[in-house]
Amino acid sequence: MLRVAALSKRFGATQALTDVDLEVAPGEIHALIGPNGSGKSTLIKILAGYHHAEPGAVAELDGEPFDLGQVTASRHDRLRFVHQELGLVGELSAIDNLALSHGFARTALGNIRWPEMERRTTALVERFGLGIDVRRPLSAATPVQRTVVAIAAALQGWEGHRGVLVLDEPTAVLPPGEVARLFDIVREVRDAGAGVLYVSHRMDEIFALADRVTVIRGGRRIATHPVADLTPRSLAELMAGEETETDHRPAPPSDRADPVLEVRDLWAGPLRGVGFDLARGERLGITGLVGSGHEIVPYAVCGAHAGRVSGRLRLPERSERWTEARDADGLGLPLVPADRAGEGVIGDFSVGENLTLPLLDRLRARSGRLGRRRESALAEDWIRRVGVHTAGRRPASARITTLSGGNQQKVVMARCLAQRPPVLTLCEPTAGVDIATRLQLYDLIERQADEGMGVIVSSSDTQDLLALCTRVLVVRDGRIAREISGRDITESALVHAMEGTE
Repeated sequence: MLRVAALSKRFGATQALTDVDLEVAPGEIHALIGPNGSGKSTLIKILAGYHHAEPGAVAELDGEPFDLGQVTASRHDRLRFVHQELGLVGELSAIDNLALSHGFARTALGNIRWPEMERRTTALVERFGLGIDVRRPLSAATPVQRTVVAIAAALQGWEGHRGVLVLDEPTAVLPPGEVARLFDIVREVRDAGAGVLYVSHRMDEIFALADRVTVIRGGRRIATHPVADLTPRSLAELMAGEETETDHRPAPPSDRADPVLEVRDLWAGPLRGVGFDLARGERLGITGLVGSGHEIVPYAVCGAHAGRVSGRLRLPERSERWTEARDADGLGLPLVPADRAGEGVIGDFSVGENLTLPLLDRLRARSGRLGRRRESALAEDWIRRVGVHTAGRRPASARITTLSGGNQQKVVMARCLAQRPPVLTLCEPTAGVDIATRLQLYDLIERQADEGMGVIVSSSDTQDLLALCTRVLVVRDGRIAREISGRDITESALVHAMEGTE
């Protein structure tokens, strides 16, 4: 259905892709996997017409040649995309975003038929069973809701005849229930005879969904195999180029230390009186189904929740006094947000500027001017500590958008750690991150906990919870429904607690 040969792409001195071959058959789900920076997103953007391929590349869709890097109406209609950054306009509603690609329903006089547009959009989104007000701007939606809208936009009007659906990390922030619904839709597309190119870092998805998998590393195709011929370990070795440990699990919890953070009677959005203690050196997971409120907890604790919030928080080692939750930003607890692109980095800034942004007061000289040498030294030190990889000899000067998603995540974490907080709070810490970088992030988080920092991990990815957490709080209907500790933290226990089917 789709054939690409000798695909290469260079950005200045950087060779992003080198002679990559790829074939997607009709009625096949073909997974594309590789480390961050391996060239996956570049390949997808070339297929979409965003980048031009180097001369010599060959491409065919259903036997018909097409020019890589040139969008035509006919080709666009037969190649459908859900990009990693979603490609949505936050200021517009779901109705408007879907209409951008397929137009508005109009009367004979040219007026927009808004009731029909609302019904059409609602029907597309409800395939995922996710409640969302299709009339509100997407900037007010959660990352999960925005992902669903992007998938719905790609599928609208899709007949599945002689085409290819390309999905680039579609489940990065989706909880298990939503992933299962997406899988059903992807299989429907495949069963109708279309090809599906599925980019993912999550091995469980590849083994559950894909027929074949292609591994790229360093901009080159390393191998293509039937998924049935591989194991998680052998696939990880193809990705990393060496044997990689995939069964990362935390050490058993030690005796509970004194609390470093106390939260009482927290109300925000769907949350209904949530309270918990976080011990020094503890890695506490918080999870639940979409809409349960678990994803709001870290924002409320760090004073970053946009809506109304009430409750009390205390850092016992700093003060005996309680702080009202509405004033939680005064505690100075940093947050690694769920939406890295929208909330975590400033695209026009360099790596160093992104890293030192909350530390400028500390870096000012007596004259009030920013000490550039001190800023650069601090940035370079943390870049080295967390293992950020950039092109060029001056990593701190590289623009943040030239980094892979995993390296951007390391920069966001370094910015938080450089503030030397008693608590590190992370939301979806490995979303859109390959397995090698995921393990590096696990080790980094583990080291902070070993040094006495309290860590909160809010995640819909059970792999994160299994690998990182010594205790997990499951939120259901706005309340903590279950606490699971130590060896009792299993995928089955987590899913049943989230679904309420214990």
